[in-house]
Amino acid sequence: MKQLNRKISVGVVMVLFLILAGCGYKPSVQYIQNVFDGSVYVDVIVSPSEPENAANINDALRRMVITRFGGRLASKEQATNRIIASYNGTVFNPISFDANGYITRYRADVGMVFQATTPKGKFSKTITTFVEADITASSSLSSGLRIKAIRTGMEKALDEFLAYVASKGALDEEKAAK
Repeated sequence: MKQLNRKISVGVVMVLFLILAGCGYKPSVQYIQNVFDGSVYVDVIVSPSEPENAANINDALRRMVITRFGGRLASKEQATNRIIASYNGTVFNPISFDANGYITRYRADVGMVFQATTPKGKFSKTITTFVEADITASSSLSSGLRIKAIRTGMEKALDEFLAYVASKGALDEEKAAK
């Protein structure tokens, strides 16, 4: 019985592989490498209004370069590509109130600007993401939730930047094929 289940599992995996390979599917990493080919220098411009999030976003951006598109980090002088991220501010908008008028839910609109330099040229992308969260009556919890909302918004902006670069790489590949 175990052997039959294993054969079925292997068969399903093989069929899925053949379907994906047959339809021309490529992982986004291949498209990203069309844009960022080689070593990458990463920098985050620290915002005086949110200095506590700079280290987190710098680490997340470096992790993204290594894990998501197989890039190699390098110093500013040695890198063939550069990505500079900067925090563009956050706007908090209340979206729900309790009976006493206290805010119980808010939306944080987090802005980031990404500037990239590659051997093929320069480009910039401004991204605004949003995070909705509940808030409690405790000011200490509210401050922590504020920082968490900004951090989550920044991470979402990194993901969106990655998707933008992948689509840019796909377009570059399509233009090269013509």
